[in-house]
Amino acid sequence: MRIPVSIVEDDTPSRQILAGWINRTTEFVCVGEHSSAEGAIAKLPPEAPHVVLMDINLPSMSGIECIRRLKPVLIKAQFVVLTVYEDADHIFEALAAGATGYLLKRTPRGELLQALREVHAGGSPMTSNIARKVVQSFQHPAHPPSPEAEGLSPREREVLNFLARGYLYKEIAEALGISLPTVNTYVRRIYEKLHVRSRSQAVARYSHLPDL
Repeated sequence: MRIPVSIVEDDTPSRQILAGWINRTTEFVCVGEHSSAEGAIAKLPPEAPHVVLMDINLPSMSGIECIRRLKPVLIKAQFVVLTVYEDADHIFEALAAGATGYLLKRTPRGELLQALREVHAGGSPMTSNIARKVVQSFQHPAHPPSPEAEGLSPREREVLNFLARGYLYKEIAEALGISLPTVNTYVRRIYEKLHVRSRSQAVARYSHLPDL
């Protein structure tokens, strides 16, 4: 039986190319194509895919948020991000949301199909430079917390913990019962105190890991 794969990609030509690559194999079959996160959330579960190829930059809701919402519904499905983004923030957020693999859109057909085989077999395929960043974060020796990290207030630490778990700002606001502007203020203060400019740098500094 061919392995069912669903695609979430807003660019029609790209989506059709991916579907063609998949359907021309004897191993995989494309069971669904979706142009938005909202459409995927509504229509993808009945397709019961084993693998989902997910773009990040979708029209309204992001692909990362789409993964976060679909993961509890499709427990056995493996989500592989296929994107142009290779910065640490997007990598961290996607993996925290439940992605099993992270590939760049320039990945050749052969490598992408091999990644589908790998993820279905229990692996976590990543483009080489993405994997290197993840590996480096574990190889770097731990170091004592900085004075800046120790200077965070309890509420700022709470917000940072949510950031580390991949929550969106609006989700943090809902979880803590505060407004979105208040979350933005806390995040700004966290960045200032830790002397960082991104989510991944803040989490790395607070967690005693190297910046990705």
